[in-house]
Amino acid sequence: MESYKSEFIEFMVESDVLKFGDFTLKSGRKSPFFMNAGAYVTGSQLMRLGEYYAKAIHDAYGEDFDVLFGPAYKGIPLAVITCEAFYKLYGKEIKYCSNRKEEKDHGADKGGILGYKIQDGDRVVMIEDVTTSGKSMEETVPIVRAQGDVTIVGLMVSLNRQEFGLSGDRSKTALDEVAEVYGFPTNAIVSMDEVVEHLYNRQCQGKVVIDDEMKARIDAYYKEYGVQ
Repeated sequence: MESYKSEFIEFMVESDVLKFGDFTLKSGRKSPFFMNAGAYVTGSQLMRLGEYYAKAIHDAYGEDFDVLFGPAYKGIPLAVITCEAFYKLYGKEIKYCSNRKEEKDHGADKGGILGYKIQDGDRVVMIEDVTTSGKSMEETVPIVRAQGDVTIVGLMVSLNRQEFGLSGDRSKTALDEVAEVYGFPTNAIVSMDEVVEHLYNRQCQGKVVIDDEMKARIDAYYKEYGVQ
């Protein structure tokens, strides 16, 4: 595992973004872990988060793209901080873009797009916090493609939960399904397998967050909802 990935795993725990316990997900599933990207709130956290995303995007997609699209609302700061980090790390100017939940009907920037207005020929990387089922892509992908003759280079999320997607096909993760349905690659900074591998019986902030009991609960969860 690359060093930035193991650092990112510990960073999620230290930032209280990745938690272990008892949680009910939006899907109704009972999960022993939960990720809340909204818990990144300080300047230093956001700076580091942007750098982790930038490194992962560079590893997966290189520099041959023009735009980072982050869907409203959580994707907006993700796109902004990652554009900044990409320039800092690689000297490449990337433009940020997002959709508006409600179209603006006045001013020079009226319409449904915030930030850069995507042009024909643009190459776009989409950025999100986490994709559990892939449902968010049903709204987001058509928005991007409606902007013109663009190429979606790929999707980057921070955590691949490695659960099966909307089809119920247990041979494919939600990210695999997104790639298959929409025709572009999907990647994550880290997968849940990598999280468990790194944190199992390892101290993080003075405590072990995945001990034998938690590992057994995670295994049971994936027996029910994970790919096989």
